[in-house]
Amino acid sequence: MDPLTQGLLGASLAQSASRQRELRVAGVLGLLAAMSPDLDVLIRSSSDPLLFLTFHRQFTHSLLFIPLGSVVCALVLHPLIGKRVGFSFRRSWLYCALGYASHALLDACTSYGTQLLWPLTDTRFAWNILSVIDPSFTLPIAILLLIAASRRSLWLARAALVWALVYPTLGLIQRERAEAIGWQIAQQRQHSPHKIEVKPSFANLLLWKVVYQENERFYIDAVRVGFDQKIYPGTSIKQLEASRDLPWLDLRSQQGQDLARFGWFSDGYLALDPNYEWRVIDVRYSLVPNQLNPLWSIQLSPLASAEAHVEYLTHRDNSPANRQQFFDMLRGR
Repeated sequence: MDPLTQGLLGASLAQSASRQRELRVAGVLGLLAAMSPDLDVLIRSSSDPLLFLTFHRQFTHSLLFIPLGSVVCALVLHPLIGKRVGFSFRRSWLYCALGYASHALLDACTSYGTQLLWPLTDTRFAWNILSVIDPSFTLPIAILLLIAASRRSLWLARAALVWALVYPTLGLIQRERAEAIGWQIAQQRQHSPHKIEVKPSFANLLLWKVVYQENERFYIDAVRVGFDQKIYPGTSIKQLEASRDLPWLDLRSQQGQDLARFGWFSDGYLALDPNYEWRVIDVRYSLVPNQLNPLWSIQLSPLASAEAHVEYLTHRDNSPANRQQFFDMLRGR
């Protein structure tokens, strides 16, 4: 999730467990501790453009790292905040721990993938029940916390926490509804995919992207699940097969290793970009959910040396036409 939402959830959890007189400071400690795991975005390399994919949502987001991460936060925040208002170190650590512990679980509710059990496994957990940014989730929490802090109201802080539990539950229900429609789409095409991925589109739980694989092709559609249901047929593309699509690529070269890293990050949902030569895309994401307009890709080159890295590219096809199409689909048109 975005840093603001992460902080607000951490604040609501810390405030809910606080004493009334400590509510405001507890909220600040929980908010800052909950945002701290995303400092892993600073782990970057000018020579290795995929390094951040390895470390973002890795050790700082592991459930096993919570004890250490929360202590580090308390060591920093207690002298700056907690000690000045008379908290013991243990009290400051408690609120930091509650905030820090909320971060990884909230991230796992999105579709990006979070390494919850690192270093035991590098599996990326993605429950696909929340968009990375969703005002319908964030704003009620923010409003309730602001009022709770101004009135020192524990029950309002706990109401914010209840909303933070109710809304993902609604996302789970919506995901199951969207997945059921996805299976219907596949059956109508006489396909029998091993699995179907459904992901909420940007900032809502109504419009969902549906992706499945059949006979080495990815099929991409969108469904709207409100009181009624609407299907937006999309497109399909061949799954990447390196030996066929990149016959010149030595898998032992740095580009070959980078392709494997990108495949791990993308959970294997890779294809060649139909518009650009030697560009490999992650088909799971696009602004308009039934389109094949990737948010990120890697660019390879047959002329690169064996030690050269791929180029990592981000794409934001936020044209007026795409925005209009997205909002039309969101409204069920």
